[in-house]
Amino acid sequence: MTTIRLKGGRVYDPANGVDGEVRDIGIRDGRIVALHAQDKVDAEYNLTGCVVMAGGIDLHTHIGGGKVNLARMMLPEDHRLNRPRDSLLELASNGCCTPGTLETGYRYAQMGYTAAFEPAMLASNARQAHMEMGDTPILDHGAYVMLGNEELFLEMLARGEDPQRIRDYVGWAIGASKAMGVKVVNPGGISAFKFNQRKLDVDEDHVHWQVTPRQVVHSLARALSELGVPHPLHIHASNLGVAGNIESTLATIDALEGLPGHLTHIQFHSYGREGPKKFSSAARQLVERVNAAPNVSIDVGQIIFGQTVTASGDTMRQFANAELGNPRKYVGGDIECDAGCGVVPFRYREQSYVNALQWAIGLEIFLLMDDPWRVVLTTDHPNGGPFTSYPHLIKLLMDKRFRDEQLARLHPDVAAMADLREIRRELSLYEIAIMTRAAPARLLGLTDRGQLGIGAAADIAVYREEADREAMFVTPEYVFKDGLLVARKGRIEAVPVGGTHFVEADYDPAIEKTVEAWADRHASISYRHMKIGTDELCSCSNGGALLACKVHGRGRPL
Repeated sequence: MTTIRLKGGRVYDPANGVDGEVRDIGIRDGRIVALHAQDKVDAEYNLTGCVVMAGGIDLHTHIGGGKVNLARMMLPEDHRLNRPRDSLLELASNGCCTPGTLETGYRYAQMGYTAAFEPAMLASNARQAHMEMGDTPILDHGAYVMLGNEELFLEMLARGEDPQRIRDYVGWAIGASKAMGVKVVNPGGISAFKFNQRKLDVDEDHVHWQVTPRQVVHSLARALSELGVPHPLHIHASNLGVAGNIESTLATIDALEGLPGHLTHIQFHSYGREGPKKFSSAARQLVERVNAAPNVSIDVGQIIFGQTVTASGDTMRQFANAELGNPRKYVGGDIECDAGCGVVPFRYREQSYVNALQWAIGLEIFLLMDDPWRVVLTTDHPNGGPFTSYPHLIKLLMDKRFRDEQLARLHPDVAAMADLREIRRELSLYEIAIMTRAAPARLLGLTDRGQLGIGAAADIAVYREEADREAMFVTPEYVFKDGLLVARKGRIEAVPVGGTHFVEADYDPAIEKTVEAWADRHASISYRHMKIGTDELCSCSNGGALLACKVHGRGRPL
């Protein structure tokens, strides 16, 4: 039984209402405990001058699955030329844009993050995705299964199946793939692309199935609500990256009809058509609607200037963007009539009007949101930029002078089409702790993560307080994972195996006969192999701890 005292740090723990109080934190056997001054401890850390937060949680980051491996292969020069000098590894997969599994775990831990969640796991590729995440050290992990474009679901929706049957199918898919929730990408649009349809708006019929994205979004959101899955439907809306797509985004919010929904990488869906270039910021319009809709949460998908590679399940939009690739490469794929993927290398440029405006729109959304509990800090790694840019993004949000300096370097027309210069708000450490810790934990139903209360998991990041917030958040003084010191001033001290979070949803097992009959007719994977057992997750994690976030019975989350 190991007991540790973290003494005299300034604690920011929004889940428990602690805003910069100097206090001690006790750790025993991987959990936070109350310690008295006279209690003996095995180790004590003097944290005077330090800021203490829960370990960071990345709610949306592409770190596992087939498209991520394709993205890694697309830029061999990134891995060859950009291996960090302090990397512990002499491996081929060390790049900045999409580092390999080992380097991903190390770099997240070196920034103070202790959990990361893959947002787009194909059901037919779930086993591989879990194995890949299991190979990512230190981090707790999980994934959202992609639904809404697979042929069986669309067929059920098209023939007007009872919503309870669709709910049972969703519950089966979550359980079979050991998912944390459900992601819908371009609702119906990935499937429509296979039928040579090049766009699909919210109330436009799928050319073959004659269903609309509105129907897809509402039926999935209803199913998750009835199943009691903690995380709302994770929505990649229609018309990603298209000028004027704010109308589609607002229509998608309406499609929820008050049901919980999480709109992801919302920056890419907040574009107007104002101005001479017919491309403008619709951030205020988006935020006004989200502020007025308590059922809706968002993450931003902030872009960061420089080279990256975009990897998305949205085959329709990635095909349209293929000509913009830098370097000029493109991969598109489809798996088992589930969904698809498109991978396009891309370089965001400061002197590009479109890219510069995208940068400004993301920051506007962060700074205009009234409720920090409903907005999560992301770059949609690697699509908007690598996750290693989070400290830079935090500085942009906390330092207006720095933000204005960066804005002055951009395409000169951007300031006229965005409101960023007029926004004076600077986020506080308390708000940063919400957006990077407490809010994603709450949205995922992780009751013992993202907080520092008694009984919580001892996932803790300690930062030396500095005026330069980027320097402060780049390299924590200490990072603890389940009470074990894993990083000290950027040096990895231990490499534990992270746990796998998933949901067990209660559904009528009779739906399995429908899935089996469909698989027998159309799938190359045997129905017997579709379900992933919990013993397999332990194997994926090399025998590490298995963390199960379970839902027992419909509508009754544990």
